[in-house]
Order: sequence, then C-alpha cells, then structure tokens
Amino acid sequence: MASRNAAERVLAGAGLSLEADPFAGAVDAARSAAAALAGEPPDLMVVFATGAHLIEPEATLAGVYEATEPRTLIGCGAGGVLSTGRELESGTAIAVWAASLRDGAAASAFHATATPTEIDGLPDATGASAVILLSDPYSFPTDGALAQLSGNAALVPVLGGLASGRGTGGGAVLFAGTRVCTEGAVGVTLERVEVLSCVSQGAAPLGREATITAAQGNVIEELAGRPALETIQQIISALPARERALLESGILIGIVIDSGKPEYERGDFLVRGVLGADPDTGRIAVSATVRAGQVVRLHARNAKSAAEDLRQSLKLQLEALAGAAPAGALVFSCNGRGRAMFGTADHDAKTIERELGGAPAAGFFAAGEIGPVGGRAFLHGFTATLAVFPS
Repeated sequence: MASRNAAERVLAGAGLSLEADPFAGAVDAARSAAAALAGEPPDLMVVFATGAHLIEPEATLAGVYEATEPRTLIGCGAGGVLSTGRELESGTAIAVWAASLRDGAAASAFHATATPTEIDGLPDATGASAVILLSDPYSFPTDGALAQLSGNAALVPVLGGLASGRGTGGGAVLFAGTRVCTEGAVGVTLERVEVLSCVSQGAAPLGREATITAAQGNVIEELAGRPALETIQQIISALPARERALLESGILIGIVIDSGKPEYERGDFLVRGVLGADPDTGRIAVSATVRAGQVVRLHARNAKSAAEDLRQSLKLQLEALAGAAPAGALVFSCNGRGRAMFGTADHDAKTIERELGGAPAAGFFAAGEIGPVGGRAFLHGFTATLAVFPS
C-alpha cells in the first residue's frame, strides 16, 4: 500500500509476507513496500520479523537487499508483527515499512551498545526532528538511553519499542544496515521530517485529581494533605459502581508530567502501576519516581477503555494534520494487547487503518513501548505508540 501527494515530503509503503522461507518472505515484503515509492530507492526501511526469521536473520536481510537497496535500514526481531490492517501474533511473518524522503529530509542510522558504566553509540539528537529507537531489553538500558537523548535534545520526540523476539543463540535480533546485531539498540535520527507522536496508554481516568503533598523516591506518602492510601480509598468510594468495577483488575496511577495546563486530559498522564501499599502508614509505592506538587489521578485499563483511547489519540493526530493525509505510520503495540486484551484479531491494526485512512503502516508487538508524555520520552507498557508521518 502507498500514500501519494504531489507536494509531499514523505512517500511511504508497507509490505507483509507470511512466506515460510525467510529469504523469500523478505523479498516479497520488501518489494511490496518499495513498489509504493515511484521507482525511487528507499531512504529509510524498517523491518520487523518473527518466526523462522529469528532462526535465519541473515537470510532475512539478504532477501531485503535482494529486493531493493535501502539507503538506511533498521529493524528487530519480534514475537509478532503488524502491517496495514493486519496483526500476526504467531507463526512466521515479516512486515516492512519503506519511505522516500524529500526536500532535504534525511535519516541516519545508529547502533548503540552499553557497558555497566556507560552507553556508547547514541547520537546527539540536537537539530533532529525525531528519533526511532529499537532496543534489546536484556543488554541495553533503555531508560538510561532516553535520559541521555533527552539531555541532548529535550524536545525531540523519541518513539519505538523493546525487541520481543530472540535468536537461536539467545541474543537479540537487531537489524542495522547489512548487519545482524545481537545486543544493544538500533535506531535512526530523522532530520527535516515531521513526525507526530501518538501514545495511547489504553487506560481510562477515574475520579478526581489529587496533588502529592509528600513523597520520597517512588513512594507517595500523602495525597491532598492526608495519607495517600486514605485519599485513594475516599476517591474510590465516591465512584459509581460501574467505574469501581473497572478497578478490580488493578489500580493504576496517572501522573501529570507537564503541570503547566489549566486542566488535564488522557494524554497528559504517565500511567504507572501501584506496586504496593502500607495500611499502617498509608503510603503507596508506584513504578515511577514521584515528587511533591505533582498531580495524579486513578486510572483503570480494560479492552473498552484501550479501544476508546486509541481512537481518540488517533483523531487528535488527524486534527494536527489540518486536513492533510498521513503518509504512513510506524506502530509499536504492547505484546499484552492483541487477542489477549481485545478477544479478537487485528484490533489495533484495523483501528489504525480506519482512522488513518489506510495509510501504509508496519510495526511489531513490543516488550515495552517508547513514546513521549508531557514532552519527555518514557518506556511504557500496554500502550499502542505510533510515529505518524504527514505527507
């Protein structure tokens, strides 16, 4: 599939193959994606592969380069892949996304590695319009990398995900040009390419907001001047029965990152889990560092709220396009979504296809998703995160 516009800066295409042979499948998917580029070689190609491709990743890369000659290529192994309107959560499949960049737009690839004391190979993102990052959760400290990237270029959106498929030797499968890397992270910095970030956290806000009045590390000691647990119990008791029922699967805390707004909406909260509570002291521990003055709100996650949140998040991106058609999208969906969450196949992929008007899309089911909240990049869970490319 392709997206075309006479004045567009990005021309994109996507290909999907379920061919059992890694080489042949890669040829098919890469040719399909590149066919949308009006005869131009891809300036950027992103590859997501699962099944037999994890056994023979070199054959997969060879197939891609047999089909086309991308100037820049990255990708990763996955537990499942997505393409335009399709999700493959098992079996052998490869999804390829290709883009031709115009008017001085450019993509530069990198491979970063880490030692216990430092991260090597991360780019200086100053002047970049966006960064796409695909990292191995076992050999690479993604949180540290996000902090380092933010330190260099605080307002540059970073999007991507943690590789969820491993090779036969137990290492990662990361694609960097013509190389298969078994550790670290791969990515691209984009210049003069507009990228709209969409982070659908799949959780519904419940009850009233409350301000943290005492905290230490990841422990909220007081909310609204009272023990945190007591305030939360009061908020829950005031909820309608239907909303209280949503919390039976677990309580989540939404933390406002950018407090400079008169009121807060879904996308303003960084959603994190509650790790535990001490009924004697009223303190609660959450999976994020918190501080006094931050505003929080209870959240709950279920299939209905996740579906609604994704639709609303995508509609906001379309509004930002001001009538222009999206050229395409890269998709990073949590491996806890799919059939396990929605009870049906292709939920996120079909929603994205519908809301983005069939724009070429490709991605994978990640072991963690990367995207910005309140202007800062975070590692998430259970989200559907997208990099949307305007035409």
